[in-house]
Amino acid sequence: MGKLEIIESKIISGKSVDRLLAFWRFREYRIVFTNGCFDILHRGHADYLARASDLGDVLVVGLNTDRSVRNIKGPFRPLQDEKSRSLMLASFSFVNAVILFDQETPVELIKQIRPDILVKGSDYKMEEIVGHDIVTATGGRVTRLDFVEGYSTSGILKKLQDEQKDTGH
Repeated sequence: MGKLEIIESKIISGKSVDRLLAFWRFREYRIVFTNGCFDILHRGHADYLARASDLGDVLVVGLNTDRSVRNIKGPFRPLQDEKSRSLMLASFSFVNAVILFDQETPVELIKQIRPDILVKGSDYKMEEIVGHDIVTATGGRVTRLDFVEGYSTSGILKKLQDEQKDTGH
């Protein structure tokens, strides 16, 4: 199997994830879950995902579909399509699975996965984190991670817009 095929094999449909979850649970792996749009993959994402991965044995990333991103962020997003975003996420060695979800929140995916550890950014209050109640009710924990300051997709886009205004383009 070539390297691209290995990367693509980590992009899993919601239905086929059950087999993988059963294997991981049989091996008693701690399953970490996080989610997001991951529109322009940047240093902040790499840092956040690597630290999330360090919290357990396997990292599952829920990725908003293009339609879901448009509903959340507006008609001009995402900048990259879901295939590109999922391929980039799956190329990280510490990401074990990427699962696309079409809803605005990953609540159904969290119910299906039942992660041991749910991770979100520290910009969320605990009670705002979708699925926190589901995870804690089954004995899991919710962890909030700080972001690398100055690295966000919105910040990158704002900087580009400001530069265009300054140069008149």
